[in-house]
Amino acid sequence: MQVIEPLLIGSYQIIQDTEKYRFTSDSVHLARFVAAKKGEVVADFCSGSGVVGLHFFAENEKVAHVTLFEMNEELAAMSAKTVALNGLEEAFSVENVRLQEIPARYTEHFSLILCNPPYEREGTGFENASAEKAPCRKELSLTLEELLDSAKRCLKFGGRFALIHRADRVAELLSALHARNLEPKKLQFVAGKEGRKPYAVLVCAVKGGKTGVDVLPTLLNA
Repeated sequence: MQVIEPLLIGSYQIIQDTEKYRFTSDSVHLARFVAAKKGEVVADFCSGSGVVGLHFFAENEKVAHVTLFEMNEELAAMSAKTVALNGLEEAFSVENVRLQEIPARYTEHFSLILCNPPYEREGTGFENASAEKAPCRKELSLTLEELLDSAKRCLKFGGRFALIHRADRVAELLSALHARNLEPKKLQFVAGKEGRKPYAVLVCAVKGGKTGVDVLPTLLNA
């Protein structure tokens, strides 16, 4: 069942489906991990309900436009309803497409790409996830490599790519970013409580950036 809920930023609202995968605090952490630059042209990859793109737009007045990319037809349609609900048709676009098949008109188009992707390799974790929820959590339809290839293609030179991923895949993630000239510039681990091992990592990379990473204090998801 679809419900309208407050975004808790101004008067913005978001539509979610109570029977499908709903956004978590990870999406909020990602939306707050980077700040917008003037005239920012933003993409939200694996956008789901559109919460990352909407949250980022709501907190940053400098954003020029946001495009939501979601392969699931129902989620993309729900995102479009949220855009209309908030009267943001001129500031947002919704693309129901696989990231591997993003149209050529978006090549080197974005100054910032945000992404909360599937975290799990196929065949590991979330074995009991429903058929609807599994693609949101597991790399069934999109591998990490395919995600990074799409980000590299769609980013302008000097553009930023910010994502959240599993903490125990940080070495793989940083290596794959570097191999694509997406140079990691900022990193922050996320833990449930103080003293606990991090479960997630936030990374911001710059296309064509110089080496050198700013490692921030661990973010507690209390």
